[in-house]
Amino acid sequence: MAGRRIAGLGPAIARLTVIGGLLGATVVVAPAWYVRAVTEGRMASVDEVPAQPVALVLGAEVYADGQPSRYLRARLDVARELFAAGKVRAFLVSGDGTRHYSETDGMRDYLIEHGVPADRIVGDHSGFDTYDSCVRAKRIFGVSSAIVVSQTYHLPRALAICRAIGLDAWGVGDESVKTNEEMWSYGTVRELGANLKMVWDVLSRRAPVLGAPDDSVQRALRD
Repeated sequence: MAGRRIAGLGPAIARLTVIGGLLGATVVVAPAWYVRAVTEGRMASVDEVPAQPVALVLGAEVYADGQPSRYLRARLDVARELFAAGKVRAFLVSGDGTRHYSETDGMRDYLIEHGVPADRIVGDHSGFDTYDSCVRAKRIFGVSSAIVVSQTYHLPRALAICRAIGLDAWGVGDESVKTNEEMWSYGTVRELGANLKMVWDVLSRRAPVLGAPDDSVQRALRD
């Protein structure tokens, strides 16, 4: 009897495994589908994107010598192209920053070295992740419309966040670093997990590090 009961557990365990797998797949796939659906038509090339006042450039690794990593340089080069094409008039470079490490300082220095006027660049040192960068752009810096710049696999999530918080955003993405297939694949897969965090952040209305309103972007636009 005991043997038959144990044997009978096999199909039940198999069914539970299948159900669990389907639920897990749904949890991962549903946010990814949503992100793509709500941002369809909002990604464009430098030539085709509608002009907006500000380019919101999302941060990435900066080396110890202050030089942006390859991925971040590629984002900044896209931002420079937007400026040269007259598609944006100011930059909000947003990333992580401490006393000993600053993504935004590296981004700012790179843009200045490549011909962007310093008074057109504003740094947000508290853009600790994509959600924080987007929320702070709207709530602290008063940005209501922008072109978001990142790699193309990252843009849909960033644009979905912008839509959820009421920031009118377009995206222009970089694919020049796609030649490193391993890193590109890692970033693409990583977005599946990051989408889950996005859902939590948006639904919970998580408040990032905020502070007093900052009119630096408006002053950069006036200048």
